[in-house]
Amino acid sequence: MAPTLPLALLLALLAPGLGVAVPGCDYPAHLWCSSWEIAVACQAESRCANLSHPAAAPVELSLFYESLCPACRWFLVQQLFTAWLLLPSEALTITLVPYGNAEERNVSGKWQFQCQHGPEECLGNMIETCLMHEAKNFSTYFPVIFCLESGSSVTKNLEAVCPLPCPPTLRGRPGPPDLPVCVPPLRCPRQCLQVYAPQLDGGRIAACVQGDTGAELMHRNAQLTQALDPPHQYVPWILING
Repeated sequence: MAPTLPLALLLALLAPGLGVAVPGCDYPAHLWCSSWEIAVACQAESRCANLSHPAAAPVELSLFYESLCPACRWFLVQQLFTAWLLLPSEALTITLVPYGNAEERNVSGKWQFQCQHGPEECLGNMIETCLMHEAKNFSTYFPVIFCLESGSSVTKNLEAVCPLPCPPTLRGRPGPPDLPVCVPPLRCPRQCLQVYAPQLDGGRIAACVQGDTGAELMHRNAQLTQALDPPHQYVPWILING
């Protein structure tokens, strides 16, 4: 059986001169399907197959987390990354802020950080922040962060984004205090970048981690976290359309 048209719409289409009125509709029948807004006003949207529904605004999700926090890792790897893969790109916008319960202080004009899970977490937060800074594009850096966070040991995964190599005079010996992240070149697999974002330069990420840029980026993460209203009480702290 063919679908039936509402009486008002049928009369208007067959005999527009009759002037059949639809409450709230000030348009002649031949314009009812000219735009979605007019179709809604004239109660004709179900009959205007040529029109597509207006795109809804994407959900904006901000994740405030720590790189070594077990609950943060679980949410990012098991929930957020899966949702990002399954949903259309226009449906979800994600912002990652690795800082969480860390604390910062300014010492002689330079920012220093103390993290809930120790220095390795500060390094992890910094690497992921510098990775985002260098990659720019979310679809480029999010799979790398997924790689870093999804293994059995976050510290080993973090080594996949190589720190600065030791200078030749320091190889095999501890580095000075101002070069705390220093490894022989053969101990750096670069696996996460190679698999997910081979176009990125690991050296630039390492330089960011070692230099003032990384500290300034982490300071910005601190400001974003401290500006939460209400303040975060735990991590992961998830903000929707905020």
